[in-house]
Amino acid sequence: MTDYQRYFGETQNMVRDTVRKFVEKEIKPNVATWEKAGEIPRSLFEKAGEAGLLGIGHPESVGGTGDDIFSKVAASEEIMRCGSGGICASLGSLDIGLPPIWKWGSPELQERVCPPVLRGEKIQCLAITEPSGGSDVAGLKTRAAKDGDHYVVNGSKTFITSGVNADFYTVAVRTGGEGYGGISLLLIEKGTPGFGVGKKLEKMGWWASDTAELFFEDCRVPVENLIGQENAGFYAIMSNFQMERLSLAVMANTTSELAIEESIAYVKEREAFGRPIGKFQVVKHKLADMATQLEASKAFTYRVAAQIGAGETVVKEISMAKNFATQVSDFCTYEAVQIFGGMGYMQESLVERLYRDNRILSIGGGTYEIMNEVIAKQMGL
Repeated sequence: MTDYQRYFGETQNMVRDTVRKFVEKEIKPNVATWEKAGEIPRSLFEKAGEAGLLGIGHPESVGGTGDDIFSKVAASEEIMRCGSGGICASLGSLDIGLPPIWKWGSPELQERVCPPVLRGEKIQCLAITEPSGGSDVAGLKTRAAKDGDHYVVNGSKTFITSGVNADFYTVAVRTGGEGYGGISLLLIEKGTPGFGVGKKLEKMGWWASDTAELFFEDCRVPVENLIGQENAGFYAIMSNFQMERLSLAVMANTTSELAIEESIAYVKEREAFGRPIGKFQVVKHKLADMATQLEASKAFTYRVAAQIGAGETVVKEISMAKNFATQVSDFCTYEAVQIFGGMGYMQESLVERLYRDNRILSIGGGTYEIMNEVIAKQMGL
C-alpha cells in the first residue's frame, strides 16, 4: 500500500478532485496577471468560499467543512500545483489567522469573524513578526495597555501575508511583563482608529501575495477582542505553529514535485549533441536523486500529519519535517533550474518562479536554524 492510499481515502480524493478543478478553472489562467499585480483579487476569496475550499480544515461549528487533516493536505497540495507560492500563501492566510479564534476566542468573537471569513467575504491574516525580530516571538515589543474597556496598542508588525487586503488581523501583543508569559492575542479590524497599513512590500518571491507592514499608534481595541486568556497568547502561537509548519512542508514537497515534473518534460524535448538531454546519465541521475529525496520527504510529512490528526504533540517531528522538506525543495528547485539551463533563468519558465518562491519556505513559520534549536531542545540538549 502506498502512502497516498494509506492516508487519502474516498473523502480526501473527492476534496482533491474538487480543488483541482477549481485551480484549473479559476487560478491557473490568471497566475501571470496576479503575479504582476502583486496580489490576488478579493473575488478569488469569494469564489473559493462559495466552492467550500476556505472551510476545509476548519470545524463545522464555525462554518467550516471539518478539520480532517488529510483533506486539508490534499487541498493544499492542489492549490500549490497552480505553481505560485504567493497565491497559495495569500489564499491560505486564514489558515494561520483564524484557528486561534475558533480555538480560544469567545463565542461572540467566533460568530462575528469566522463565518464571513470562511465564506470569502472577509480576509483574515496573522500578525506576529516585528521589525526588531522574527523568530524571537517571546521578545516581541508591540504593547497593549489596558485602559478601561479597551486595550491601547502601540507598535508595528512586518512581513504580514495578506497584510494589505485583510479585514481581520490576529495580532500578537505584549500585555504583561517581558518574555513569553506576557503575550496575548487580539483581533484588530481594519479601519480601527490608530491602525495603519503600509505600502505593499516588494519581495524576491511570492509576488502574488500582498505583504505589508502594520502600524499601531494609540490604537484602541475593545477588550472583547481578546483571543483567549490575557498573557496566555504564547501557548496559542506555539500551538498554531504546528499546522503552519505542516503547511509549509506540504508547500515545499509540492514545489519539489512540480520542479521534477517540469524537468522530466523538458529533458525529453530538449536536444543537445544530437539527442534528448534526458538520455545523458548525468541528467538521469540528477532526476533520480530529486525523486528519491522527494519520496522520503513526502512519506515523513504524511506520517507527521497523521500524528497531528491523531492529536499527538509532534513539536520535534514537525520541525524535522519542515526542515527536511525545505532542504529537498532547495535541492530540487536548484537542480531544475540547472537542468533547464538558460531557459531556467527566464521568467516565462515555471522553474524560475519555483526557485524564487521556494526560498521563503525555510524562513517562514520559524527559520531552519530555529527549527534545529527546537529539535535539539526536544532531544534534551
